[in-house]
Amino acid sequence: MSKVKSLEELKKIREQAKSNTNLRTTGENPDRTVIAIGMATCGIAAGARKSMSALLDEIEKNAVQNVSVVATGCLGYCYAEPLVEIREPGKQPLRYANVDEARAREIIQKHIMNGELVDNAILGREVPRA
Repeated sequence: MSKVKSLEELKKIREQAKSNTNLRTTGENPDRTVIAIGMATCGIAAGARKSMSALLDEIEKNAVQNVSVVATGCLGYCYAEPLVEIREPGKQPLRYANVDEARAREIIQKHIMNGELVDNAILGREVPRA
């Protein structure tokens, strides 16, 4: 790690840390979308840390508001890890399976930002092929 050379640089690092912390807390806002990622042993072994980093990066990069990313334990479908569960206010939770870094970014772009489901990734949902 490099040395901090100015007060401005330190302030920038502090703001970055605050931003990342705010993304990882749920708060008490009932209007907030919560993205839970399975970080039990099975999830971590399948790459959930990289998936979580991609989710956080994509949210920050696109300045997505009113969304929190939280780590959770086992979601019960170890064969489909890494798992991501989207909990939107007023809707049933939806789980995405095999969420690698690319799929994590796609979920933020399509589902969170545009309201479109990523059909080829939804756990327990058959998608008809053309």
